Amino acid sequence: MSYPLTKAMALGTAGYAVFAALRPRHLSHALEESGEAARATDRLAWTYAVRDLSTSALAFVPGMAPVAAVLRISGDVGDAAILSSTGPQSARGKLAGVPLAWGALNTAALLLDRRGR
Repeated sequence: MSYPLTKAMALGTAGYAVFAALRPRHLSHALEESGEAARATDRLAWTYAVRDLSTSALAFVPGMAPVAAVLRISGDVGDAAILSSTGPQSARGKLAGVPLAWGALNTAALLLDRRGR
């Protein structure tokens, strides 16, 4: 099975990874951070870039698209849990909502692909 929706989501995730690698400050700007906090958040953005590029690439290895999707979904759920419990109170909704939305889209893509078998 080709998992076209799952692979489309992997491409979208890879796009974010490239953006995060090129503009890591986007995350600290969204959190209105500066100084050392912003530099620490930049490192987090680079970590996301590496993780997201590797899981996205895995989706294009024959037979591995479902594994890549499950890794991506678990990463999104983990991101939501960690960021929403440790980020600034004013941004916690966004910090939970964005990764949960990506997780939901990845879940829907995987389920629709599997249904289409």
